[in-house]
Amino acid sequence: MIKVIAGPCQIESLDHSLSIAGRIKNICQLYNLDYTFKASFDKANRTSGKTKRGVGIKDGLEILQAVRDEHNVKILTDVHAPEQAEEAGEVVDILQIPAFLCRQTDLVQAAARTGKTVNVKKGQFLSPYEVGTIIEKVTDEGNQDVMITERGTTFGYNNLVVDMKGLEIMKQFGKPIIFDGTHSVQQPGGLGKSSGGNREMVAPLCRAAVAVGVDGIFAEVHQDPDNAPSDGPNMVTIEMFGNMIRDLVKIRKALTDTG
Repeated sequence: MIKVIAGPCQIESLDHSLSIAGRIKNICQLYNLDYTFKASFDKANRTSGKTKRGVGIKDGLEILQAVRDEHNVKILTDVHAPEQAEEAGEVVDILQIPAFLCRQTDLVQAAARTGKTVNVKKGQFLSPYEVGTIIEKVTDEGNQDVMITERGTTFGYNNLVVDMKGLEIMKQFGKPIIFDGTHSVQQPGGLGKSSGGNREMVAPLCRAAVAVGVDGIFAEVHQDPDNAPSDGPNMVTIEMFGNMIRDLVKIRKALTDTG
């Protein structure tokens, strides 16, 4: 069964989060998939300091708790500082370490000490071989529940590429490997004061990653991505997400059926 982590880039409102979570959950239920809702209360690494960052940790955690209660789904959110880990860990099931912060030891250790699942986004500047020491930072705190998410590697200016060999290499560390399809097609800073992207390439990359054998897929989903406050160019629509999940299930089934 494929793990699915999906939701909007940032928390926009209670009603919006409930709506998106419900629609994604319905798609995942069609295929009996393990679904986790994701959304960020603070986008602390925006290209410009003048763009929207989110609703903040207090309101954000209240909204995430409401989504969990209403839809009975697991919840993932980012943390950017050690002091946020314990507070967020009271509400969410998975604490995510952003790619730019994957080597911030205090942050990784603080997330690990909560006992919650820790999802570390592999930095755009790292080789797949280097995630082993990040995993150790989590497990050395007595927490074996860690996942690594691939989201592309810096390739020149304003571009990312995904080396599918890296997925296979990281599997050797014995922890779940997640593929982030939407951030892998991002063009960091590509629009000058914001990031660009190519959402049409999300599904092909996700299909390839599932064929390689990843444990799950991460995707940012929005009902109107072109008017979203962040990550619009690389987020997929709900319809695109549904079509993609249908295809991913077929690929996983074909692999399972052939042994």
